[in-house]
Amino acid sequence: MTLQEKDSQYLWHPYTQHKTSQTPIAISRGEGALLWDENNKEYIDAIASWWVNPFGHSNKFIADAIYKQLTTLEHVLFGGFTHEPAIKVAEKLMEILPKNQQKIFFSDNGSTGVEVAIKVALQYFYNKGEKRTTIIAFENAFHGDTFAAMAASGISFYTQAFQGMFIDVVRIPVPVKGQEQASFEALENVIQHHNCAGFIFEPLVQGAAGMVMYEPEALAELISICKKNNVLTIADEVMTGFGKTGKTFAMDYVSEVPDMMCLSKALTGGTIPMAITTFTQDIFDAFYDDDINKALFHGHTFTANPTGCAAALASIDLLQTDEMQANIDRIIKSHLEFQKKIESHPKVITARTLGVIFAVEIKSDAKESYYGSMRTKLYNFFIENGVILRPVGNIVYILPPYIMTDEQLQKVYATIEEAIEMV
Repeated sequence: MTLQEKDSQYLWHPYTQHKTSQTPIAISRGEGALLWDENNKEYIDAIASWWVNPFGHSNKFIADAIYKQLTTLEHVLFGGFTHEPAIKVAEKLMEILPKNQQKIFFSDNGSTGVEVAIKVALQYFYNKGEKRTTIIAFENAFHGDTFAAMAASGISFYTQAFQGMFIDVVRIPVPVKGQEQASFEALENVIQHHNCAGFIFEPLVQGAAGMVMYEPEALAELISICKKNNVLTIADEVMTGFGKTGKTFAMDYVSEVPDMMCLSKALTGGTIPMAITTFTQDIFDAFYDDDINKALFHGHTFTANPTGCAAALASIDLLQTDEMQANIDRIIKSHLEFQKKIESHPKVITARTLGVIFAVEIKSDAKESYYGSMRTKLYNFFIENGVILRPVGNIVYILPPYIMTDEQLQKVYATIEEAIEMV
């Protein structure tokens, strides 16, 4: 019995309609930017396995750090206890986060990192005796699949089965070029007519919406409006964090600073699930009280898992090396060259890039749905040609591991060019 056959017997996969989808590919090993299936077919992982794996598969530096930690302390409860790896992660993050971020809270994935931030935004005002129940989010946002994160997300087919069950979320337009003023005015209007606790956003790039990009100056203005109205701001850097935009965090491009940040995915280099939500001292102080009921009653069994902390420390160390920064710069330059080449193609609507993120929107005769026929045709073509890319409707994006070679990157570009001709 093959792995694929056993999988079909037992497993339920994410974002999958099993009646109509193809059997999942059984991956047996990985190294660098490459993966091999059970039949030894080679694939280039051009999306870093859902954006988590910037330093390549089976990275020995991170693996050694994990092994060393496993032989010392694999896990200990974080309620009433602490340990050196968690403290070291906090110290390391304080060196690279915006300076107003002073406290960190551990959880286990991007969705729950967002969940923590939204709960804190709502309870912050509750603790101060104010009734604020509305969260502001962008149209077509994606923040995760737990309930508050899902409520803040705007991609309807992910959430339509749960309408009427959510916290109060009001959406504003994304301030893409030409729509900045409409976004600013919408935010002012929402704050004026609702009891707003927080504004959550994907800074500069909306990932699941198809790598929609907007300018730092527009985001700075939105944050400024929130600050003037005492609305807390939450930067969801789950996707953009740790080098994806060319800087350590997307917020490093923005003149204003957020009240909270959500980190996950590349945090541990794609090895161990972990997330972190960071806060200003002012937010922490709103929970610091003689009244036990003002505490943040949220946690996870694996909060601040020492092994995950060791992976995070190794991952951040790798990111800060001259070699890795040079790799990021190399990919940025390569993307810009490919953008110039492809954006004038008659079948291309737009091509855009920021940092190591590249996206191309392909012309279609009909409006393409997220999992529509063009997406399926493109995805199958890429897989057949040994490249792992997951188009969003008619948008193909690349978000590669930083260690991807020039040869591998050129093959990804060439395969995308062939796909454009094919459709």
